[in-house]
Amino acid sequence: MSSLAADHRFAAFRHRSFLVFWSARFLATFATQIVSVAVGWQIYDLTRDPFDLGLVGIIQFIPSLLLVLVTGAIADRFGRRHIMGLSASLEALCALALLLLSFHGLAGPGPIFAVLAVFGLARAFFGPAAASLVANLVPSKDFANAVAWNSSAWQTATIVGPVAGGLLYGISAEAAYGVATALMAASTVLIFVIPRPAQRSGTERPTLDTLFAGFRYIWKEKVVLGAISLDLFAVLLSGAVALLPVYARDILVLGPWGLGLLRAAPGVGAILVAIWLAGHPLRDKAGVILLVFVALFGVSTVVFGLSTATWLSILALALVGATDMVSVYVRETLIQLWTPDEVRGRVNAVNMVFVGASNELGEFRAGMMAAWIGTVPAVVFGGAGAIAVAGLWSWLFPKLRKVRHLDGRA
Repeated sequence: MSSLAADHRFAAFRHRSFLVFWSARFLATFATQIVSVAVGWQIYDLTRDPFDLGLVGIIQFIPSLLLVLVTGAIADRFGRRHIMGLSASLEALCALALLLLSFHGLAGPGPIFAVLAVFGLARAFFGPAAASLVANLVPSKDFANAVAWNSSAWQTATIVGPVAGGLLYGISAEAAYGVATALMAASTVLIFVIPRPAQRSGTERPTLDTLFAGFRYIWKEKVVLGAISLDLFAVLLSGAVALLPVYARDILVLGPWGLGLLRAAPGVGAILVAIWLAGHPLRDKAGVILLVFVALFGVSTVVFGLSTATWLSILALALVGATDMVSVYVRETLIQLWTPDEVRGRVNAVNMVFVGASNELGEFRAGMMAAWIGTVPAVVFGGAGAIAVAGLWSWLFPKLRKVRHLDGRA
C-alpha cells in the first residue's frame, strides 16, 4: 500500500479529537455488548420465555421515544461532549447496579428490567450527542472516512464484546457486569479528555417550533427521510438478535460461548466491510447500492433463520453484518453531510428513535412472533419482510434511489 493510500484510509485519525472519540466509543460499545449478552442469557435462564427477551429491547427504547424532542434539542444547545460524558457515567452506574443485583441473587427479571429502563434513558441522551459530535471533530472532506471508522468502532466491539460477554458470563454474571462497569468508566474518562470542539449551537429560545425542527427537516428532505425510514422498517421486520439465545440454547445447542460467537458473527462481517469502505469510499450510485444491500440483508436473515448447521448460521450472520454495514455507511453519511449543524442534534435524535425502533422494537417484534408462531418462522418472516421493504422503498423514494454521490446532491 502506498503512503498516499494509507493516509487516505486513515484520514480521520489525523485529528486527535476523533482518535480519542473513537477509542471512547469503542470501549462504551464493548461494555454495552457484554451487558447485552449477559442480560439476555440471565433473563432466559430465569424465565425461559422468548417474549421476555423482546421486552429487553422495548424497555430500553421507550426513553428515546418519549424524550425525542428533548434529547436532540439539548445536543444542539449544549456541549455534545459533556452530554456524552454524563450519559456514559450513568451507563457505568447501571452496569454497577446489575453487578450488585447479580451478587445478591435474583428471583425474577423485574429488577433487571428496571435497571435497563435507566440504561435506556442514558442511551437516549448519548446517541444524538455522539452522532452529532463526529461532524464537529473532522473536516467535511474526511467525514465519510470518519463514518466508516466510527462504525468500525461499534462493529469491532460487537466482534469481541459478545465473545467476551459469553466467556465472562460462563465464569459468572458478576464477572461480566464487573468488566462492563470498568470499561464504561474508562470510556467516560476518555470522553471528557476530548478537546472542546467547535459547534454551532442554537441560540434561539426553545419553543415547540424549535423542538420540532428535526422532524420538519427530515420530512422536507426526502433523501434523508427515505434513508432513515428504510432502516426503520427493514430492521424492524428482520431483527433476530433478541432470539439468538434461543438458537444458542435450543436450536444449535451451543451454550453461552456459542451465544457469544453468534452475537460476534455480524460484527466480523461488518468490520471487514467497514475497513474496506475506509479505503474505498462509494463514489457513484450510492442510492442503488443502499437498496440492493438492504435486500441482501433480508436474504441473509432468511438463510440464518432456516439453518440448523452452526457453520452456516455463523456465515449467514456474518453476511447480515456485512450487508448492514454498507447500508449504515450510506445512511449515516447522507444524514450527517446533508444536515445543517445547528439542527444536527435534533435530526440525530429523530434518527436515534428510528434506529431504536428498528432495533429494540424489532427485538420485541421477534420475541412476540416467536412466542406466537415459533422462533424459526419469526426470523424467516422478518428476512422476507426486509426484502419487500427494499423493493417498496425503491418505488416510494425515487430521489433516494437516484442519489449518486454521498457528498453532494447530484
